[in-house]
Amino acid sequence: MTSDRVIQQSDTAKRAPGQKKLMDSFGRTISYLRLSITDRCNLRCWYCKPEGSPASLAHADILTYEELHRLTRIAVNLGIRKVRVTGGEPLVRRGAAAFLSELAQIQGLEDVSLTTNGVLLKQHLEQIQESGIHRINISLDTLKQEKYHRITGTDAFNDVREAIELARRMRFHPIKINMVVIKGFNDDEVADMALLARSYPYYVRFIEYMPVGRNQADTIIYTVPISTIRNRIEAGIGKLMPVPRGINDGPAERYRFEGGAGEIGFIGSMSNHFCDSCNRLRLTANGYLRPCLLSNTQQDIKGPMRDGATDAELEGIFLKTVHQKPSQHVFSLGTEAVIWDQMSAIGG
Repeated sequence: MTSDRVIQQSDTAKRAPGQKKLMDSFGRTISYLRLSITDRCNLRCWYCKPEGSPASLAHADILTYEELHRLTRIAVNLGIRKVRVTGGEPLVRRGAAAFLSELAQIQGLEDVSLTTNGVLLKQHLEQIQESGIHRINISLDTLKQEKYHRITGTDAFNDVREAIELARRMRFHPIKINMVVIKGFNDDEVADMALLARSYPYYVRFIEYMPVGRNQADTIIYTVPISTIRNRIEAGIGKLMPVPRGINDGPAERYRFEGGAGEIGFIGSMSNHFCDSCNRLRLTANGYLRPCLLSNTQQDIKGPMRDGATDAELEGIFLKTVHQKPSQHVFSLGTEAVIWDQMSAIGG
């Protein structure tokens, strides 16, 4: 059980879930909540935490597990069906694995998954599996140990690879491996990474670099368009066949090799906006609801909750946030717009 254990159920928990739907002003049904449980991370990837990034939040500013649990129940009552637990790195927070188990028990929630950098994953896999959660996203930007150290500033490469292999042996599925492709740094490895999905049941996902918290000029310097990544993979390995989208799919375009054990996914946030089908909200670790993962537009929900807001009043904040969801984000190749976002938006 988590350290700040859920003491009592909110009044939302007593109602039958799924009686409402979150729909934005553009007709998109919102059914997916990104739930950040901490802003802290045990890595310092240069593209995610550049010099000058904000200091870590104070403990009192972070939502407790009880608060996160209550807000998730309210969201499910409004039609959220999928929750992805993220950070920072969620497993650095004490009690994270037990909290995952509590989320999995919420009536009406169909899908609970975890995004992690994998460094601490091995020691938690058994508890995560016992909670009934089988979907894991693991960030791994290179298959080379020395390059991993240059990207992350740590020597944890073997810990991550061993965690991926153990999760496969324990039959977690899907195991999604996320690679942020960076021009001139790891783009020479895209074919090698894709080979994992031909030989093993991994879902390897290639993500365009985004200038999160960095100068917009970095877009041209570091971004490799998805079209280029796909062409390199097909030229080096073979034809990719499209995979039909599932009801709870995220933004990735899905493919597989003929006879391959896994899948390939492409997330082109810069060159190929998927905003017209976006079904996501984000709840930050310090209690703000964001209608777009790539925007600073947000609504404070922690303050009203700690001031005694009822579930109905908190539902109203969810609805207000959804109606603020833009038609599309402003990031793109060649745009002059700059957005500061403290946390990486690539976790799922």
